[in-house]
Amino acid sequence: MNKNYNTWMPVKSNINNSESYPIGFKERDVWICNIGENIGFEEDGKGKDFTRPVLILKVFNRKFCHIIPLSTTENRGKHYYPFDGNTGKTSVAILSQIRSIDATRLHEKIGKVSKEDFEKIKKQIKELIF
Repeated sequence: MNKNYNTWMPVKSNINNSESYPIGFKERDVWICNIGENIGFEEDGKGKDFTRPVLILKVFNRKFCHIIPLSTTENRGKHYYPFDGNTGKTSVAILSQIRSIDATRLHEKIGKVSKEDFEKIKKQIKELIF
């Protein structure tokens, strides 16, 4: 895997130096997130800002949350949950890639997952982890 850490580091530094936290992110929201250039098989962001859509799984406070990266690649199996992302394309929650982030990584709200899909995602995560 060819990784572009030299390009990611200045973006990461700018995010770290920002004190601008998004207002009102909630569980079930889908946001564009500066997820970054990561190690090995960890899901990477794309483009010049290393972004990817993510699902807000759990909000701890206005600065910290758990997220699940999303993809449009239709993977199947217990580590993935496909759902209608209301964009005309199927979105896939990559359940094995849950991570904690500082909310300064959140860039823009782009949608919300249905209550039914969110409950199914949480159930599948519990089965996957426990």
